[in-house]
Amino acid sequence: MLMIAIIDYGASNLSSVAKAIASLGYQARTTSDPKQVTEAEVVILPGVGAAGDAMGKLHKWGMIEPIQQVIAENRPFLGICLGLQVLLSATEESGGCQCLDLVPGKVVRLPAGVKVPHMGWNQVKQKSFHPIFDRVPDEANFYFVHSYYGDVSDKSLVIGETNYGLTFCSVLAKDNLIATQFHLEKSGLQGLVMLHNFLKFASVTS
Repeated sequence: MLMIAIIDYGASNLSSVAKAIASLGYQARTTSDPKQVTEAEVVILPGVGAAGDAMGKLHKWGMIEPIQQVIAENRPFLGICLGLQVLLSATEESGGCQCLDLVPGKVVRLPAGVKVPHMGWNQVKQKSFHPIFDRVPDEANFYFVHSYYGDVSDKSLVIGETNYGLTFCSVLAKDNLIATQFHLEKSGLQGLVMLHNFLKFASVTS
């Protein structure tokens, strides 16, 4: 059985992520203990809220180095929504702040002229093959709630895109790191299929 850690840094969607994982036959531990994150075989970083607050809490609770270690050791890692954004170098949100700088790029606000936050269902265009998309139709709909998006510098890391006023990265992959701008745990059947694909991928690679 995989040792799966869901990082608890005060985000509000932890229980729904844990329930989605349990519905797929896996067990996950929700934890704010850096040692448990360091020891986990698979790590999930969910997120709801502002990047500045999230980075402040990750620093305060000693989670920065464990996250960096897990990714440096190429252990399976899944970022969800804000959990994607904080992986980038910096964000315009919260007056501007540094993020984890694990994926080069910057988090910027959605353009003027669209309703913010972007809330509801939208399509994900698959840009390249990845096991995370197994049995997921191209341009399937997923559930989004966000006002900012990740402008990823290395476009080869962008494996899924979504259009909302502009085309932005909605899925990125770098080795065993995968992150989605949308909420897998709130995206119905297709979200569960992608989450299951990640856990299968993790079982093979961990």
